[in-house]
Amino acid sequence: MQPTVRILGTHGVPAAYGGFETAAENIGLYLVRQGWRVIIYCQRSGDGPITYDTWRGIERVNIEVDLPGWRGTSRFDWISIAHACQYRDLCLTFGYNTGIYNYRQWLKGIPNVINMDGIEWARSRWGFTKQAILYINERFAAFFGTRLIADHPVIETYLRTRAPARKIITLTYGADPIEQAETDPVIALGLEPGHYFNLIARPIPENNILEIVQGFSARPRGYKLALLGKFLDEDPYHRAVKAAASDEVVFTGAIYEPDRVKAIRFHSAGYLHGHTVGGTNPSLVEALAAGNPVIAHDNPYNRWVAGDAAIYFTDSASFAEALEALIGSNERQAAMHAAAIARFHEEFTWDHVAGQYEALLREHLPKG
Repeated sequence: MQPTVRILGTHGVPAAYGGFETAAENIGLYLVRQGWRVIIYCQRSGDGPITYDTWRGIERVNIEVDLPGWRGTSRFDWISIAHACQYRDLCLTFGYNTGIYNYRQWLKGIPNVINMDGIEWARSRWGFTKQAILYINERFAAFFGTRLIADHPVIETYLRTRAPARKIITLTYGADPIEQAETDPVIALGLEPGHYFNLIARPIPENNILEIVQGFSARPRGYKLALLGKFLDEDPYHRAVKAAASDEVVFTGAIYEPDRVKAIRFHSAGYLHGHTVGGTNPSLVEALAAGNPVIAHDNPYNRWVAGDAAIYFTDSASFAEALEALIGSNERQAAMHAAAIARFHEEFTWDHVAGQYEALLREHLPKG
């Protein structure tokens, strides 16, 4: 019989939202090529009935929700799970934001493999109420899930405080190799190919953007820093980043077009990564896919992902030292470029990641 999987917990395909959607798209397309029937639940705006269509061989269940933000996502997840539970198909769920709802698969004996994301409840930006909701749902998902996917070995260790080790496996995120790109999107931003660094991150304190900008702006570099993202004058942290920036820092605004982002990565002299929480960060993986030398915050998450492709820092002063070491040595840049490509092909290609997902899913296909 043709193996079947229903993918829940994302906004749907094609990916246009975030890392989970990109993972669902790439894993889903891989499984279709391997002969699977893949059904992905897709969130749409509106209040109409459920509709069905097909995209690149993936069957889509389109569910319209007319509520904003968190409430809309919660409503979508409830309807998606209720729909999936009409069948006996294996479920693959991305995220635990509504983990309490997974009791429905558990009660019906439907296998449900859950990607547990990072330690999302611990992020200070959510505020106490949402942190508490996420914390509780993490516990429910850990209990109700048939298997739990960690995206990083450190996350796997953490999840062992929530569930038996036998339930947990580490499977990372992937990226597409970036082997060429047009220069026009780079030049249009006033950047010279090969003579700028890039940083792509949400501008919040836990991503160390202020420390990076302070270290970069400590003296003239002869390189520019392309800072992608929305920096708003009404946000105190954003204002602090802008105030610390020298005239070599270019605030590009938010850029979402894949070809433009691809070009910025490919033609960059290196990628700056200040993330301190979470597991395997998709932006860091994409930097490795582009062969970018990396300067990353020194923590177990980043060290496992980037390995020898990165120099590590802890504050603005050590960042400045790392930057000077990278800029001052063509040999080091070349070695880190080679290390980035090697690390990417070792662990983070979509074929490798999706192949691991397929092997795990096959273990839990319903019998009979």
